[in-house]
Amino acid sequence: MHTFNLSLLAGQLAVCQLDPNASIPNWATGDLLSITRTTTELSIVCEQENVPPEAKAERGWRCLRIEGPLDFTLVGVVASVANALADSDVALFVVSTFDTDYVLVKEEELSNAVESLRAAGHSVQT
Repeated sequence: MHTFNLSLLAGQLAVCQLDPNASIPNWATGDLLSITRTTTELSIVCEQENVPPEAKAERGWRCLRIEGPLDFTLVGVVASVANALADSDVALFVVSTFDTDYVLVKEEELSNAVESLRAAGHSVQT
């Protein structure tokens, strides 16, 4: 199994759910912004501080970036991180981009997540 270098990003994120036909709101901003539209929802990951209180959102996520760029032929990237977290009962939410993957864990699980990743051989900069 591969090991990776991960870096903790600043701030907290929210995972938001809107109607599938909704326009992308102007509060959907930040250094990490992920927008996915399907036939059943518009899902937005963005800076928590910008999300209005009435928005349907799961708040309190912290983000660990797997340092990339990662080659598309590299197998088991997410699995190596997910397995380490699963072994410690840490839930995750993954956002993937062209260059790399971002692993979100709840703020209250962050220290457990970092400890578990390091125990599995990953390097984590906090």
